[in-house]
Amino acid sequence: QVQFVESGGGLVQPGGSLRLSCAASGNIFEFYAMGWYRQAPGNERELVASITSGGTTKYADSVKGRFSISRDNAENTVSLQMNSLKPEDTAVYYCNGALSEELLQHDRYLEVWGQGTLVTVSS
Repeated sequence: QVQFVESGGGLVQPGGSLRLSCAASGNIFEFYAMGWYRQAPGNERELVASITSGGTTKYADSVKGRFSISRDNAENTVSLQMNSLKPEDTAVYYCNGALSEELLQHDRYLEVWGQGTLVTVSS
């Protein structure tokens, strides 16, 4: 089983930037596709960015061009660089992984969720 610990959230003004980090336990991280998800109050959790074990990335339309996902297999970490933040980006952000990018969309194939990290975009 792989466990995740997210960090890097905080309060930022509109237009600002934040970099989130996710540390994963276990020795199979390098084989996992990884995703960053977010859940705003009253909304369902959504996948906003993903990266395959080979480094192919994909983004939700709402964050394309503003967010960038990366991974470091040697350090078992995945990061999310968030630029040009908007109030609608306010949410708790989580990372999780699965054996393929397609499976990231299906909760039953994911690992146990971590605590997440809160991002608040407000002036």
